[in-house]
Amino acid sequence: MLAGFQSGNNTQHLWTLAAELGIAFLAITAVVALLMRKFFQSTRDEHGEEFATSAPRTENPSAFMAASMQGVIQKLREQEKELERLHRIEKERAEQTERLSEEVTRNMPAGLLVVNATGIISTSNPAAELVLGIRGLGFRRYSEALGASSDLTRLVGECLATGKIFRREEVEHVPPAGDTRHLGVTISPIRRGTENISGAICLLTDLTELAALQQRIRLKENLAALGELSAGIAHEFKNALATISGYAQLIQSEGTESEASDYAKRILEQTRNITHVVTEFLKYARPLEISDETVGLETVVERVVTEVGEAIPQVKIRCEGAFGDVGGDEGFLRQALLNLARNAAEACAEAVGGGHVLVRGDVTRGDEAGVQRITISDNGPGIGADAMPKLFRPFFTTKANGTGLGLAVVQKIIVQHGGQVEARNESRGGAAFIVTLPLPRRVLEAVELKKDSA
Repeated sequence: MLAGFQSGNNTQHLWTLAAELGIAFLAITAVVALLMRKFFQSTRDEHGEEFATSAPRTENPSAFMAASMQGVIQKLREQEKELERLHRIEKERAEQTERLSEEVTRNMPAGLLVVNATGIISTSNPAAELVLGIRGLGFRRYSEALGASSDLTRLVGECLATGKIFRREEVEHVPPAGDTRHLGVTISPIRRGTENISGAICLLTDLTELAALQQRIRLKENLAALGELSAGIAHEFKNALATISGYAQLIQSEGTESEASDYAKRILEQTRNITHVVTEFLKYARPLEISDETVGLETVVERVVTEVGEAIPQVKIRCEGAFGDVGGDEGFLRQALLNLARNAAEACAEAVGGGHVLVRGDVTRGDEAGVQRITISDNGPGIGADAMPKLFRPFFTTKANGTGLGLAVVQKIIVQHGGQVEARNESRGGAAFIVTLPLPRRVLEAVELKKDSA
């Protein structure tokens, strides 16, 4: 009962309050209507009938209020439509900007990686996958995708940790295929405010061909300087050795069994060895006189395979792939390939299960010219990490009786033919030497054919 009575009192109180508010609202409305009516009457007196015909009638306060509210609502609707139009234009502009940004990122020639603060690659473009030789970079941890111990991973990690900017750095990158690439790298942090680092932007450029070209130019310059310096010295060495050998032969020709005759024999042996080294060095130091002829590499490779197979029969050697025609000297090219094939056979001669050497040819043709690649691989022990950077240096050898000039001469021959030679260890074991030679330009071939037909 008490609760019902209190509820009834509350209800009555609410109704009373509502009635009072309604009366107050009506009073305020009447006052506003009266003031508005007086304002419009004074304005109509000043402007005459023109205003009287255009202004809403205000004799009825309720009609006047309704007309005013409709005008306000109409204006609000017009403003709402204008806001919707502006919002639609802004949305279309944002979508167009986003599409343009995606097209620029996708078609830019430099590789682009965006790494967020957690170390995840949030954005990558096709050029980055091509430069790095890795497919599917997006949403992978950069250290896992690029290699935990790679120089590129180290630079990205340092940028994320300290905000350091790296401009035009050069690093080496080894993709899953195994070939070493030289990359130009620029890395910059992404900041929110002045302190927080929310990620890093990495721009990548493949400098492998440029680095190889610079190396070939430096090698040619070094070979030219070395040839000029050493040719004269080697010539004097040969003259002195010839004199020593002559006197030793005179001593030995006396036919005595004395100790001097034994010494003379040893002198002759040493002078022959030194003469052989000097002769080989002269082959390396002197400029090569390369004839300009068309060389069919298929025939040259078949001869090399046959000679090595006969010289080292315990090793199985074979060739496969495509071999084109290159310009140069057949004798020098045969010497270079024979040296590489013989080294490969000797390296795997003691391999468990028997040695195997493969000479593989690959031809890549472009619009005007192409490239011939010859890979000579074996199943031997491979190349040691300490020996790898010294392979093509003169007088460096891992053989007991080697002169250390074989690979140096090979490199000189290939470089003089406009190509390059590199070495690497195979993932399945053994070593591989890759010779790259330029194919003749198709434009020149067309001109020669035209001259012949004329």
